[in-house]
Parts: sequence; structure tokens; C-alpha cells
Amino acid sequence: GIRDRAAPRIAGGEVLRVEAHPIPEHPRPWRVKDRAALIGDAAGYVTKCSGEGIYFAAKSGRMCAERIVTNSEKGSRMIDEYDLKEYIREWDAKYGATYLVLDLLQKVFYTTDAQRESFVELCEEEYVQTVTFDSYLYKTVQGNNPVGDLKLGWKTLTSLWKNNNKKPDAMRTLV
Repeated sequence: GIRDRAAPRIAGGEVLRVEAHPIPEHPRPWRVKDRAALIGDAAGYVTKCSGEGIYFAAKSGRMCAERIVTNSEKGSRMIDEYDLKEYIREWDAKYGATYLVLDLLQKVFYTTDAQRESFVELCEEEYVQTVTFDSYLYKTVQGNNPVGDLKLGWKTLTSLWKNNNKKPDAMRTLV
């Protein structure tokens, strides 16, 4: 419908530039300045791997607002940068490990085909599926099973070694 309505105005036009913005998947180093705080996508609160950000946008907004209400003594005192930095400290304490783990996963498994193959192999493990589901459900890194973590670490190392040292499969012909 939009194309039809706009057609007379854009007839004979040309595309000047096509651009996109990268997903803000790294918490920004400066999320507070004076009496302004970044939340959601502006703060870089999009998770790696999944690109999810709605939960973290809403949660960061709520955490920041709650900190403002508390530190302003329900509006009777003006907040300052230090008050807002308390929101950042709370956010980092609760979700910092999640972003750190997802960053590590992306660096280890998303750079070559061999490493992506290792990631697929690991996803067959029930422990990985459980930890992934629980981490996504609860929005923080889950899996406090040292034995499971050790087994997963060993499987990760052996899978990466195997997939990085084997000859690539021959190209298949589509029939």
C-alpha cells in the first residue's frame, strides 16, 4: 500500500544510499553522563547470538527508574551522576556475566566454519540444551554444575581440535 501511495512522488527516483546500523551488542563503556543514563539498545543491552533486546530494554529502564526514585528520595532531592552510576553497578552485577559469556561464545564459535561445526556438536548435549534454555528463560547465566561444566569444557576442546584439524568435506553436488 505504501508503494502505491508513494509511487507518484517517487517515480523516476533513484536510491542514493542503503545503510544499516550494527546491532548494539556490547554494553557501552560510558552509560552515564551528568544526569543522563542510557538504557536498552542505546546502552548496548542486546544479547549476542540471539539479538534479543526487548527484555533488557524494559528491565534496564525499570532498574534505572527505580534507582532514580530511591536516590531522589521520591522526588525531594535532585539526583546526580553518582546516583545513576548505582543503576549501572546493579545492572553489571546482575547481567554482566551474561554478556561476558555470550561474547566469549561468539569469539570462540562464530569465527570459522570448523568452529561453528563444533558449536553444533555441543548443542547435541542435553547439558548444553538445559543450560541454554535456563539461561534464556532466567536471563542470566545458568548451569552451576561443576562436573557438567568440566565435561562440557573437555568436549569443547576436543571438538574444536578435531574440527580445526580435519580436511574439509568435499563440496556436494546438488541433484
